[in-house]
Amino acid sequence: MKKISRLLAGAALAVAAAGFAAPAHAADDATVTVVHGIPGATVDVYANGKELLDNFKPGTVTDALKIPAGQYDLKVTAPNAGAGGAAIVEAKGVTVPAGANVSVVAHLTAAGKPALTPYVNDVSKVAAGQARLTVRHTAAAPAVDVRANGAVAFKNLTNPKEAKADLPAGTINADVTLAGTKTVAIGPAKLTLAEGTNTIVYAYGSAADKTLALAVQTISGLHSAPGGVPAGSGGQAAQQSDLSRAALVGSVALVAGALVLLRRRSATARV
Repeated sequence: MKKISRLLAGAALAVAAAGFAAPAHAADDATVTVVHGIPGATVDVYANGKELLDNFKPGTVTDALKIPAGQYDLKVTAPNAGAGGAAIVEAKGVTVPAGANVSVVAHLTAAGKPALTPYVNDVSKVAAGQARLTVRHTAAAPAVDVRANGAVAFKNLTNPKEAKADLPAGTINADVTLAGTKTVAIGPAKLTLAEGTNTIVYAYGSAADKTLALAVQTISGLHSAPGGVPAGSGGQAAQQSDLSRAALVGSVALVAGALVLLRRRSATARV
Protein backbone atom coordinates (compact mmCIF):
# COMPACT_ATOMS: atom_id res chain seq x y z
CA MET A 1 0.00 0.00 0.00
CA LYS A 2 3.05 2.29 -0.05
CA LYS A 3 2.98 2.43 -3.85
CA ILE A 4 0.65 5.42 -3.89
CA SER A 5 2.10 8.27 -5.95
CA ARG A 6 1.00 11.81 -6.57
CA LEU A 7 -0.78 10.65 -9.71
CA LEU A 8 -3.32 8.66 -7.67
CA ALA A 9 -5.42 11.74 -7.31
CA GLY A 10 -5.70 11.85 -11.05
CA ALA A 11 -7.75 8.66 -10.77
CA ALA A 12 -9.78 10.18 -7.98
CA LEU A 13 -10.34 13.55 -9.64
CA ALA A 14 -11.08 12.78 -13.28
CA VAL A 15 -12.76 16.06 -14.08
CA ALA A 16 -12.38 16.81 -17.73
CA ALA A 17 -15.99 18.03 -17.83
CA ALA A 18 -16.18 19.59 -14.38
CA GLY A 19 -15.62 23.09 -15.69
CA PHE A 20 -12.95 24.33 -13.26
CA ALA A 21 -10.14 26.59 -14.42
CA ALA A 22 -6.73 25.19 -13.47
CA PRO A 23 -4.07 27.75 -12.57
CA ALA A 24 -0.58 26.64 -13.53
CA HIS A 25 1.22 27.36 -10.24
CA ALA A 26 1.86 24.87 -7.46
CA ALA A 27 -0.04 26.82 -4.80
CA ASP A 28 -3.27 25.89 -6.58
CA ASP A 29 -2.64 22.15 -6.84
CA ALA A 30 -5.46 19.87 -5.76
CA THR A 31 -5.38 17.84 -2.54
CA VAL A 32 -7.29 14.57 -2.37
CA THR A 33 -7.80 11.64 -0.01
CA VAL A 34 -9.45 8.46 -1.26
CA VAL A 35 -11.47 6.29 1.13
CA HIS A 36 -12.46 2.73 0.18
CA GLY A 37 -15.68 1.73 1.93
CA ILE A 38 -17.17 -0.96 -0.31
CA PRO A 39 -16.72 -4.42 1.26
CA GLY A 40 -15.40 -7.18 -0.99
CA ALA A 41 -13.96 -5.08 -3.85
CA THR A 42 -10.17 -4.88 -4.36
CA VAL A 43 -8.60 -3.11 -7.37
CA ASP A 44 -5.30 -1.94 -8.89
CA VAL A 45 -4.95 1.60 -10.27
CA TYR A 46 -2.63 2.75 -13.08
CA ALA A 47 -1.81 6.16 -14.55
CA ASN A 48 0.21 6.64 -17.73
CA GLY A 49 1.07 2.94 -17.61
CA LYS A 50 2.53 3.02 -14.09
CA GLU A 51 1.03 1.23 -11.10
CA LEU A 52 -0.12 3.73 -8.53
CA LEU A 53 -2.03 1.54 -6.11
CA ASP A 54 -2.11 -2.24 -5.84
CA ASN A 55 -4.62 -4.30 -3.89
CA PHE A 56 -6.58 -1.24 -2.77
CA LYS A 57 -8.70 -2.81 -0.06
CA PRO A 58 -11.91 -1.85 1.74
CA GLY A 59 -11.34 0.24 4.86
CA THR A 60 -8.23 1.91 3.43
CA VAL A 61 -7.74 5.67 3.69
CA THR A 62 -4.94 6.94 1.46
CA ASP A 63 -2.52 9.67 2.41
CA ALA A 64 -3.58 13.15 1.36
CA LEU A 65 -1.82 14.00 -1.87
CA LYS A 66 -1.11 17.29 -3.63
CA ILE A 67 -1.59 16.85 -7.33
CA PRO A 68 -0.30 19.08 -10.14
CA ALA A 69 -2.84 20.11 -12.71
CA GLY A 70 -2.45 18.22 -15.96
CA GLN A 71 -3.70 15.37 -18.11
CA TYR A 72 -3.46 11.64 -17.35
CA ASP A 73 -4.29 8.33 -19.00
CA LEU A 74 -6.02 6.29 -16.31
CA LYS A 75 -6.78 2.60 -16.02
CA VAL A 76 -8.31 0.43 -13.29
CA THR A 77 -7.95 -3.36 -13.37
CA ALA A 78 -8.67 -6.40 -11.27
CA PRO A 79 -5.85 -7.20 -8.78
CA ASN A 80 -2.61 -8.56 -10.30
CA ALA A 81 -3.81 -8.09 -13.88
CA GLY A 82 -0.80 -5.92 -14.70
CA ALA A 83 -0.54 -2.75 -16.77
CA GLY A 84 -1.43 -4.69 -19.90
CA GLY A 85 -4.41 -6.43 -18.31
CA ALA A 86 -8.01 -5.88 -19.30
CA ALA A 87 -9.37 -2.59 -18.04
CA ILE A 88 -12.40 -2.64 -15.81
CA VAL A 89 -12.68 1.03 -16.71
CA GLU A 90 -10.26 3.53 -18.26
CA ALA A 91 -10.06 7.11 -19.46
CA LYS A 92 -7.46 8.92 -21.58
CA GLY A 93 -6.46 12.55 -21.52
CA VAL A 94 -8.20 13.16 -18.20
CA THR A 95 -7.79 16.71 -16.89
CA VAL A 96 -7.00 17.20 -13.20
CA PRO A 97 -8.03 20.71 -12.00
CA ALA A 98 -6.37 22.89 -9.42
CA GLY A 99 -7.74 24.13 -6.13
CA ALA A 100 -9.74 21.14 -4.88
CA ASN A 101 -9.51 19.86 -1.29
CA VAL A 102 -11.73 16.81 -0.98
CA SER A 103 -12.13 13.31 0.35
CA VAL A 104 -13.59 10.91 -2.19
CA VAL A 105 -15.45 7.96 -0.66
CA ALA A 106 -16.45 4.80 -2.50
CA HIS A 107 -19.21 3.32 -0.33
CA LEU A 108 -22.66 1.77 -0.17
CA THR A 109 -25.91 3.69 -0.15
CA ALA A 110 -28.48 3.10 2.57
CA ALA A 111 -30.06 0.58 0.20
CA GLY A 112 -26.76 -1.27 -0.27
CA LYS A 113 -25.88 -0.06 -3.77
CA PRO A 114 -22.33 1.10 -4.60
CA ALA A 115 -21.91 4.87 -4.78
CA LEU A 116 -19.23 7.52 -4.80
CA THR A 117 -19.48 10.67 -2.68
CA PRO A 118 -17.00 13.56 -2.60
CA TYR A 119 -16.83 15.64 0.57
CA VAL A 120 -15.27 19.08 0.83
CA ASN A 121 -13.06 18.99 3.91
CA ASP A 122 -13.33 21.78 6.49
CA VAL A 123 -9.77 23.01 7.01
CA SER A 124 -10.69 26.30 8.65
CA LYS A 125 -8.81 27.14 11.82
CA VAL A 126 -9.97 25.94 15.24
CA ALA A 127 -9.62 27.84 18.51
CA ALA A 128 -6.72 27.17 20.87
CA GLY A 129 -7.29 23.95 22.83
CA GLN A 130 -9.96 22.78 20.40
CA ALA A 131 -10.25 20.01 17.82
CA ARG A 132 -12.81 19.34 15.11
CA LEU A 133 -14.76 16.08 14.88
CA THR A 134 -16.51 15.22 11.61
CA VAL A 135 -18.69 12.12 11.18
CA ARG A 136 -19.80 10.85 7.76
CA HIS A 137 -22.50 8.19 7.31
CA THR A 138 -21.42 6.09 4.31
CA ALA A 139 -22.85 2.72 5.34
CA ALA A 140 -25.73 0.57 4.13
CA ALA A 141 -27.64 1.24 7.32
CA PRO A 142 -30.60 3.31 8.52
CA ALA A 143 -30.35 6.63 10.34
CA VAL A 144 -27.96 6.59 13.29
CA ASP A 145 -26.95 8.59 16.33
CA VAL A 146 -23.28 9.13 17.08
CA ARG A 147 -22.32 9.16 20.75
CA ALA A 148 -19.25 10.57 22.45
CA ASN A 149 -18.55 9.19 25.93
CA GLY A 150 -22.10 7.83 26.04
CA ALA A 151 -23.86 11.09 25.17
CA VAL A 152 -25.43 11.74 21.75
CA ALA A 153 -23.22 14.17 19.84
CA PHE A 154 -24.84 13.89 16.39
CA LYS A 155 -28.48 12.87 16.07
CA ASN A 156 -30.37 11.12 13.26
CA LEU A 157 -27.54 11.10 10.71
CA THR A 158 -28.48 9.53 7.37
CA ASN A 159 -26.42 8.26 4.43
CA PRO A 160 -24.55 10.15 2.87
CA LYS A 161 -24.83 13.11 5.26
CA GLU A 162 -22.10 14.44 7.54
CA ALA A 163 -22.08 16.30 10.86
CA LYS A 164 -19.27 18.16 12.60
CA ALA A 165 -18.45 20.13 15.73
CA ASP A 166 -15.46 21.76 17.39
CA LEU A 167 -14.73 20.15 20.76
CA PRO A 168 -12.10 20.37 23.49
CA ALA A 169 -9.04 18.38 22.45
CA GLY A 170 -8.69 15.01 24.19
CA THR A 171 -9.68 11.37 23.97
CA ILE A 172 -13.27 10.21 23.60
CA ASN A 173 -15.03 6.87 23.34
CA ALA A 174 -17.30 6.97 20.30
CA ASP A 175 -19.95 4.57 19.12
CA VAL A 176 -22.80 4.52 16.62
CA THR A 177 -26.33 3.51 17.59
CA LEU A 178 -29.56 3.12 15.66
CA ALA A 179 -31.27 6.51 15.74
CA GLY A 180 -33.34 7.06 18.88
CA THR A 181 -32.17 3.84 20.52
CA LYS A 182 -29.29 2.49 22.57
CA THR A 183 -28.68 -0.36 20.13
CA VAL A 184 -24.98 -0.14 19.23
CA ALA A 185 -24.29 -0.68 15.52
CA ILE A 186 -20.57 0.19 15.47
CA GLY A 187 -17.98 0.57 18.22
CA PRO A 188 -17.10 1.67 20.73
CA ALA A 189 -13.85 3.11 19.42
CA LYS A 190 -11.34 5.32 21.21
CA LEU A 191 -10.61 8.52 19.27
CA THR A 192 -7.82 10.95 20.09
CA LEU A 193 -8.84 14.45 19.07
CA ALA A 194 -5.56 16.33 18.94
CA GLU A 195 -5.52 20.11 19.20
CA GLY A 196 -5.65 21.80 15.81
CA THR A 197 -6.91 18.78 13.87
CA ASN A 198 -10.03 17.65 12.09
CA THR A 199 -10.67 13.97 12.84
CA ILE A 200 -13.02 12.56 10.21
CA VAL A 201 -14.80 9.29 11.01
CA TYR A 202 -16.49 7.25 8.29
CA ALA A 203 -19.12 4.64 9.13
CA TYR A 204 -19.04 2.19 6.22
CA GLY A 205 -20.06 -1.36 5.28
CA SER A 206 -23.42 -3.11 5.45
CA ALA A 207 -25.69 -3.71 8.42
CA ALA A 208 -27.41 -6.63 6.65
CA ASP A 209 -24.09 -8.30 5.84
CA LYS A 210 -22.65 -7.51 9.29
CA THR A 211 -19.68 -5.67 7.82
CA LEU A 212 -20.16 -2.30 9.54
CA ALA A 213 -16.88 -0.65 10.53
CA LEU A 214 -15.16 2.70 11.03
CA ALA A 215 -12.40 4.36 9.02
CA VAL A 216 -10.60 7.44 10.30
CA GLN A 217 -8.90 10.33 8.48
CA THR A 218 -7.01 13.09 10.29
CA ILE A 219 -6.31 16.57 8.93
CA SER A 220 -3.71 18.47 10.93
CA GLY A 221 -2.32 22.01 10.95
CA LEU A 222 -5.55 23.84 11.80
CA HIS A 223 -4.19 25.73 14.83
CA SER A 224 -5.38 29.29 15.23
CA ALA A 225 -2.07 30.34 16.82
CA PRO A 226 0.48 32.18 14.61
CA GLY A 227 2.28 29.77 12.35
CA GLY A 228 -0.61 27.31 12.22
CA VAL A 229 -1.07 26.78 8.49
CA PRO A 230 -3.77 24.44 7.17
CA ALA A 231 -1.47 22.07 5.31
CA GLY A 232 -0.66 18.87 7.20
CA SER A 233 -2.32 15.71 5.98
CA GLY A 234 -5.36 17.63 4.75
CA GLY A 235 -3.70 20.24 2.58
CA GLN A 236 -5.46 23.31 1.27
CA ALA A 237 -6.68 26.57 2.80
CA ALA A 238 -10.23 27.19 3.98
CA GLN A 239 -11.33 29.32 1.05
CA GLN A 240 -11.44 26.21 -1.12
CA SER A 241 -14.32 24.70 0.85
CA ASP A 242 -16.97 26.26 -1.39
CA LEU A 243 -16.14 23.99 -4.35
CA SER A 244 -19.23 22.45 -5.91
CA ARG A 245 -20.06 18.93 -4.70
CA ALA A 246 -22.15 18.42 -7.82
CA ALA A 247 -19.17 19.05 -10.10
CA LEU A 248 -16.94 16.81 -8.02
CA VAL A 249 -19.39 13.90 -8.27
CA GLY A 250 -18.71 13.62 -11.98
CA SER A 251 -14.99 13.94 -11.41
CA VAL A 252 -14.50 10.62 -9.65
CA ALA A 253 -16.60 8.20 -11.66
CA LEU A 254 -13.51 6.29 -12.80
CA VAL A 255 -12.69 4.74 -9.45
CA ALA A 256 -16.36 4.33 -8.55
CA GLY A 257 -17.07 2.45 -11.76
CA ALA A 258 -14.19 0.08 -11.14
CA LEU A 259 -15.34 -0.75 -7.64
CA VAL A 260 -18.96 -1.20 -8.69
CA LEU A 261 -18.11 -3.50 -11.60
CA LEU A 262 -15.69 -5.58 -9.57
CA ARG A 263 -18.21 -5.97 -6.76
CA ARG A 264 -20.86 -7.13 -9.26
CA ARG A 265 -18.45 -9.59 -10.83
CA SER A 266 -17.59 -11.03 -7.41
CA ALA A 267 -21.27 -11.40 -6.57
CA THR A 268 -21.94 -13.17 -9.90
CA ALA A 269 -19.04 -15.55 -9.35
CA ARG A 270 -20.47 -16.61 -6.01
CA VAL A 271 -23.86 -17.53 -7.49
